[in-house]
Amino acid sequence: MNTTTAQPVEVKVDSARHVEERLNSVVRDLQMVASRTHDKGILVTWLSPGHYTVSLSDDVPYGLTRELVH
Repeated sequence: MNTTTAQPVEVKVDSARHVEERLNSVVRDLQMVASRTHDKGILVTWLSPGHYTVSLSDDVPYGLTRELVH
């Protein structure tokens, strides 16, 4: 992940048991980026089984993580 620009991160997993672990890791990384400016929250978007994007979002208040089914 590029923590300078905080581009959306695509997460793809083949196994349900790895979903939570991988998403939590990406969310933690983005929380560190968000803590620099305190102006964005984190949006986790479900695209299909095992396929997500995780991004900083102006639509989510700082300190919160929201989930969206696309």
